Order: sequence, then structure tokens, then C-alpha cells
Amino acid sequence: MTPQTGSVLDQPDAAALTADVPPEVVAVTSDRRFFGHPRGLSTLFFTEMWERFSFYGIRPMLIAFMIVALSDGGVFGFDRETAGSILGIYAASVYLTSLPGGWIADRWLGLRSAIWYGGLFIALGHLSIAFSGILGRPVFFLGLVFIVMGTGLLKPNISACVGDLYPDKGARRDAGFSIFYMGINLGATAGPLVTGFLRGHAGYHYGFGAAGVGMLAGVVTYRLRAKGTLGPIGVKSSGSPAQKRTVKVFVAAFCIAVIAVIALASSGIITINAKAVAHSMVYLEVGAAALYFVYLFLFASLNTDEKKRVAVIMVLFVFAAIFWSGFEQAPSSLNLFAKDFTNRNLFGFEVPFEWLQVVNSFFVVALAPVFAWVWTSLAARNITPSSPAKFSAGLFFAGLGFLIMIAPVRSVVAAGGALKVSMLWLCVSYVLQTIGELSLSPVGLSSMTKLAPEKFGGQMIAERRGDVDPEKLEVMTPLFVRTTGSLFIAAVACALLVVPIRKMMRESTARA
Repeated sequence: MTPQTGSVLDQPDAAALTADVPPEVVAVTSDRRFFGHPRGLSTLFFTEMWERFSFYGIRPMLIAFMIVALSDGGVFGFDRETAGSILGIYAASVYLTSLPGGWIADRWLGLRSAIWYGGLFIALGHLSIAFSGILGRPVFFLGLVFIVMGTGLLKPNISACVGDLYPDKGARRDAGFSIFYMGINLGATAGPLVTGFLRGHAGYHYGFGAAGVGMLAGVVTYRLRAKGTLGPIGVKSSGSPAQKRTVKVFVAAFCIAVIAVIALASSGIITINAKAVAHSMVYLEVGAAALYFVYLFLFASLNTDEKKRVAVIMVLFVFAAIFWSGFEQAPSSLNLFAKDFTNRNLFGFEVPFEWLQVVNSFFVVALAPVFAWVWTSLAARNITPSSPAKFSAGLFFAGLGFLIMIAPVRSVVAAGGALKVSMLWLCVSYVLQTIGELSLSPVGLSSMTKLAPEKFGGQMIAERRGDVDPEKLEVMTPLFVRTTGSLFIAAVACALLVVPIRKMMRESTARA
């Protein structure tokens, strides 16, 4: 990582920051009772912890549930390619809905209400999937839709709330996001352990049900603590009456369209080709992002400084997308590799394949305090690595994580799928990816809240299906080689942009 000399912009004057801020906001943001951070961070920490418990609790089970035979408790019996395509559509939709979710909060609900309704939708989604064995396939897909809608409302807006707790936008904010990231990964650690155990001993639906109960715990936590610890943070929206009406019409039209599609598909009037839709989602994601940035530059009435900041966000967005396209192999390709080609026997006990997903989140929890300490210690020495430098490091370590998997993958292919490799390969891969994630993700969230124009705060937080198949071993090695190469190339390209971005942002009111 390239060190960057600090400036007065990194250490703002406290009196200047609070001169025009209401006393009730100052009381919330200046509080230091949660490990030196505002108590509001604890509320968001535990809410996000339970949301991630539910999200990561079902994630490794979804693709396995869709391919399991009807006789073994499944309701689909899909082939792997179809199941992988559905999982890819689901994952892409989660990311895509972050943008309208932030827009709905900014223009209509406000951050706090968006988090509340998002949590309710997520809980309803998990419980719907849990009962899909009784109520049928349409309820399973409706559950996925509820989770997508709820995550789109909750995820970008809870991160924006964290950013609002740190008006100084300095190194303390980076440390706050690292602590918040611990909450994410405490949930991500516990989720697969609980749901994997229940799946193995009681069945898939009990695992899905536990995820729903976990999200309900998050919703209750948030409802009981938000008012007392967050004060007025995130209550108001910036939308005019006309803008609010527009958002309401959009939401109503979307809901009607979703209900119509599910009803028509369930009745057999229309047929949805999951594989074709999955391929189209790539173009939809890229097109939506491109149109949004065009809108910001040309029609959002931003000043020159805000346009510079949006340009940096656009660059970081591209590299983040490359990082997550690799990282999201975990619930698909790496998860299926763990299930089919990994020796999971540990002292006579067969480790559920879901539990290997916990390696990443466990080490995030273990290493997040180390990274928080590193950022604040460097800042105290007037050395602040820029966001592009941290992104480059994240991409590099993620590339190492996939590079190390090429050797065991080749061994499995050479043996015709008859060989099962040690769990250590996946464990080391996940640890390297974790280091990359901690270099990029919490800092990326913090950077978005620093750089985003104020009226687009919630929106600007918005940031492959599995190809591992015992019957198609030939695709495995090219998949991992491709992923490794793309991550390393992106790491080098991002590193080359550190100096140009620093020069562009030199006169800005925010630092990248």
C-alpha cells in the first residue's frame, strides 16, 4: 500500500464541525461509550449482526437445497446449472436493489424507516423459504424476492447511518466501519454453524427457519434501541412532496409487476429460463450502474467538487465489482468444491460443508480489530494510505486466495473427480480472501460515505454463479485461472491510479 501524507483535511477542527449542528446530533456523534465510539454504532452493529446471521445462514444451503433430490427433502431437484443460475440471479438482484433502496430512503422513508421495513421483509423472506416445503415452489421464490427487497432497503441505509455517526470523516470513521464489520462477520460466523447443524440433523427447512428467527431478533433489537442511541440520525428524508409521490408510484408499480410475474410463472402461463436471465443480469448490472453515473454527472446539479468525488466513487465501484465477482464464488463454486471434492473428515466427524464458509467470517472477526488499530495508528503518524491503495491490496490478496486453489483443482481434475483434497486448501484460500476483504470492504464503505454528495448518501452506498460440477470437471481449472488473472490485473490497474486520484482530489473537501 502506498502511504499518503496527511493534511488538515484529515484532522478537521471539532468546533467548526459542530458550529451549525443541532445539540441532539452532537450528543449522539460525540458519544464514546461503545469502545470509544458512539452508542448508536452498537445498535447498528447488532442489527447488522443478526441480518448477516440470516443472510449467510441460508446462503450456502440455497444451491444445495435446489439440487437435492425430492426424495431427500428437496422441492426442486434442479440440475446444477439451473440452480447456479437462480443463485446468480438472486445474488445480482441483492446488489442491484441497493440503488433503489438508497433512493427510496433518501427521497421518501429516511434511512431509519428503510432499515426497519427492510428487516421485516428479510425476516418474512426467510420464513417463507422455511415453509416452502409445505406451501410449494412459488413460496420459495416469493421468499427470495422478499429477501432481495429487504436487503436492498436495509444494507445501503444502515451503512449510511454508520457514516452519519462520524461527521469528521476522519480515521475514526474508518475504525468505526471496521468495528461495524465485526458485527457483520459475527453474524456470518454464527449463521452457517447454526443452520448447517440444523440442516444436517433436522432438515433444510429448520435451517431456513432459524435464519428467519435470527432476523426477527435483529428487527426487535433495532426497534428497541434505535431511538435512544441514534437520536435524530437518519430520521428525515431529503425528498420534496413531488419526489415522494414519484417514489411511491415506482414502489407500487414494482410490487404489482413482481406479483404478476410470480403468478403467471406459477400458473404456467409464462416460462422463465433461469440460465438466460442469469446471463442477462450481467448486462443489466453494468447498464444500471452506467446510467446512474451518467445521471449524476449530467442531470443531478452537482458542483465541480462533487463531480470529482463521484468520479472517484465510479473508479472504486468498478474495482469493487471485480473483487466481489471473485469473492462471490464462495457460496457457489467454492461451496460446491467443498461439498463434492473436499475431505471433510475431522477425527471421525464429517464437517458440514456449510461450516467451511465460516472460515472467512471467523478471521474477519479476529482480524478486524487489528486492521482498525492499523488505520488509526498510521493516521496518528500522519500516514494515511489512500482508498485506491487499500483497494489494490484487497484485490491482490483475493487473487492469491484463488491462485492457491489452482493446484488442488488440477489434482481433482487429473483424478477424474475421484480424489478429495484436504480442507486446508480452502481454509488458506479463505484466509487470504479475508485479508483482501478487510483491506477493501470496510474502507470502501467508509470512503463512499465520505465522498458521496449529501443528497445521494443512501444511494451511493449501493455497491457468478457456480461452475463446479462433478460431471463437468473440465470447466473447473479455467474458472479458477480466469478469476485469479482478473483479480491480479485489477490490483495492478488500481495501484497505477493511486497517484492520479490523489492529485485530482487534492483540492477537494473530502479525501479518497
